[in-house]
Amino acid sequence: MLNSKKQDPFFVALHKIAENMQEAVHYANDFRINSVADLKEISITMKNYETAGDKLIHELIVMLNKSFMTPIEREDILEFAIRMDDILDGTEHCIAHFEMFSLTEVDESMRTFLGYISQSADEIVKATEELKKKNMVGMRPHAILIKDYERKCDEVQRVSIKQLFINEKDPIRIIKYKDIYEQLEDIADHCQNVANTMETIIMRNA
Repeated sequence: MLNSKKQDPFFVALHKIAENMQEAVHYANDFRINSVADLKEISITMKNYETAGDKLIHELIVMLNKSFMTPIEREDILEFAIRMDDILDGTEHCIAHFEMFSLTEVDESMRTFLGYISQSADEIVKATEELKKKNMVGMRPHAILIKDYERKCDEVQRVSIKQLFINEKDPIRIIKYKDIYEQLEDIADHCQNVANTMETIIMRNA
């Protein structure tokens, strides 16, 4: 039986990983790109977030290796952490492609994608707050919302790619924009994977 009064260091560590991911995603969403120089700035900052995330994951793995007892299955703890890190890695990778393409035009579809991804990140942090309180069932409403945001991103991808092929005549721009749309959809899928991991934890422990 989990002691609900004392915070568990593993749940605290997962919450820190979630907060770093959330901050990175919101930074990407809030940043306004006006020039190639801006692309360099955002790319460097996102790489710093990714590096910080890798450090947090490493610290968690060290904790897992040193601990005989864990509050839930150690595989679930590590899976949760890695799935959150996938969101951060995917966002950093997407921003790197903006710089690689020298793409300074962020269209409405991209903003919509990033908005839903940011909202998903917020729900993940809220879920880890429930986990810190050892309220497993309290994570479920957040998992449901994340999956809803992913479904909305599916629709954004379908519409944006359809409109891209209708309206854009430059094949190079089609390649660039389609690549970014697909990467943003991948990030939304990573968010859904986090929600699935939450539901696995609930199923095994609630």
